[in-house]
Amino acid sequence: MKRSPLAMVLLALLVEAPMHPYRMQQVIKERGQDQLVNVAQRNSVYQTLDRLVREDLVRPGATTREAGRPERTVYEVTDEGAATLRRWLLEMLPTPAREFPELPVALAFLPMLTPAESRDLLLRRAAIQEERAAAIAAQAPPGLPRIFLIEDEYRLAALRAEITWLHTVAADLDSGALHWDRTLIDETLAHFS
Repeated sequence: MKRSPLAMVLLALLVEAPMHPYRMQQVIKERGQDQLVNVAQRNSVYQTLDRLVREDLVRPGATTREAGRPERTVYEVTDEGAATLRRWLLEMLPTPAREFPELPVALAFLPMLTPAESRDLLLRRAAIQEERAAAIAAQAPPGLPRIFLIEDEYRLAALRAEITWLHTVAADLDSGALHWDRTLIDETLAHFS
């Protein structure tokens, strides 16, 4: 099975304890892992679980019914599922994945905007990222061991690096150290084409 972040999270939850899909989605949100995987649509959890079942990494177990609730199937991880999760971890940690974030794409086309527009937009992004960084820093319960916060520590470090870089570029746009105009663009295209 091709690995996916959501499949990893679901397998890890089921290694902890069998649970039904709705509970999985709740736990993901409670732990702030909805910042790591997209579970905005509950259907994505069910679709990923179906794939995991087809691949024999997860199996349906008992069904439960709470008063006033529909019947729910509790899923559990198989031995192959636990082994697959471990293999994915061993592959993912040392090997950077090919990821395609939007920011580098937008930066590649910065010359389509004016330096002043670019500066304002980059500072707006920095402000949003500063809010995200503050939210991550504030969400950790006091006394929680670092190992349970390590993904947030990484996200915070990445956000802080981006914020610093955004402010540096904005300062370069302010000072004129980074600039462009139509003449520069035309001359560069002529020279490098």
